[in-house]
Amino acid sequence: MNWKIEDYIRPGGRAHLVGVGGVSMAPLAEVLKGKGMEITGSDMKESAVVDHLRSLGIPVTIGHLPESVRGAECVIRTAAVHDDNPEIAAALKAGIPVFERAQAWGALMRRYQNALCVAGTHGKTTTTSMCTHIFLAAGRDPSVMLGGALPVLGCGHRVGHGDTIIAESCEYCNSFLSFAPTVAVILNVEADHLDFFKDLDDIKRSFRRFAGLVPEDGWVVVNQDDPGAVDALAGLERPLLTFGVEQGDVHAAGLTWNAGCASFHLCIKAESPVRITLAVPGMHNVSNALAACAAAYCLGVDPADMARGLAQFTGAGRRFERKGVYHGADVYDDYAHHPDELHALLTMAASLGYQRVICAFQPHTYSRTAAFFDRFAAELKLAGLVVLAPIYAARETDDLGVSSQKLADQIPGAVYCASLQETTDRLAELARPGDLILTVGAGDIYLAGEALVGAG
Repeated sequence: MNWKIEDYIRPGGRAHLVGVGGVSMAPLAEVLKGKGMEITGSDMKESAVVDHLRSLGIPVTIGHLPESVRGAECVIRTAAVHDDNPEIAAALKAGIPVFERAQAWGALMRRYQNALCVAGTHGKTTTTSMCTHIFLAAGRDPSVMLGGALPVLGCGHRVGHGDTIIAESCEYCNSFLSFAPTVAVILNVEADHLDFFKDLDDIKRSFRRFAGLVPEDGWVVVNQDDPGAVDALAGLERPLLTFGVEQGDVHAAGLTWNAGCASFHLCIKAESPVRITLAVPGMHNVSNALAACAAAYCLGVDPADMARGLAQFTGAGRRFERKGVYHGADVYDDYAHHPDELHALLTMAASLGYQRVICAFQPHTYSRTAAFFDRFAAELKLAGLVVLAPIYAARETDDLGVSSQKLADQIPGAVYCASLQETTDRLAELARPGDLILTVGAGDIYLAGEALVGAG
């Protein structure tokens, strides 16, 4: 059937969301509810997010039951839900249109004058968060869709009344190809998600198609420091704005550092430079900030508002997020799950002046661990001590013969722990004043740090 989701997103329309507790499904439910639709949902477990949705008048069923789709005019599902799901199967059998989450967000974007979409192998959540702070500082009242929590919002989304939506845009399963960017930001293009993409060239083609969604009067913002991004967009017939730490239409000059955080002059074409002072550490965040400023420039934001917004940005959830102190050691959590992210995190951590950096790493998926095994081993050696938790399987089963134990065997002094509890216990034994303890990964490794701080 050739259903169009735009025909179903309307006041009085009835939609059922499968996997409604997810990070981008929950805000979708709230936004659709705000558009005057009748929304129901289902999820696998109770959570604070589910409680919040119910408080808004959105009924949520726990478990996937065929009868949950009754009365719905359409069903919207998260990417992790497939046709064999009982609710999806029931909807298809009943002739109820089934749409992907990304299709729904794309339909919503088309209702905004400006859709600022931030894509890249890594750095998406932080850069989208920086954009959010900039547009709030500029009084632009944006709508926002993030893949993580942002303290200034109290969650990962915002329903604004301005003419701009700011959206983190993920390449996995080509989700972002359902979006409708008027400004597309390409932070970097690296090999990842090789359980879906064939190879790096396949990934580059996907990013090029994403950039090609921008209308001829829109903008594509690209990182001139990233060879993969530059190659992916070579010859693209769209207005291009480049950024880079020392090169590009938008770049930094007079870079100085204080406690790991950068200050620099923001140079944008012929604009008078303004001084930017960041409250988040690391060279990677200089690049992220330049990307956010370049995107904001495309939409007419004053550089002074860029400086004010970035000065107020102290980080997004699970991005070098401070958890507390245990036995004199500072405990932080980070979502890094790709070797490049791990490199940026551990390089930055080494510059902060701690006596030791202890990295508790939980690899994310067997396919990613196998694809980047040697690179993970090399990057983890940047930490003073490494504690490895079991691989977080996510959507996969173990049929590749890879393990955290094998990874630990390649890193001098590394310790393998057979469970999250054992990981927490080992960190407790190691912790001492002067240490920086990092819990790292895209799974549930953050629970080890939270348990540690709670015990302290």
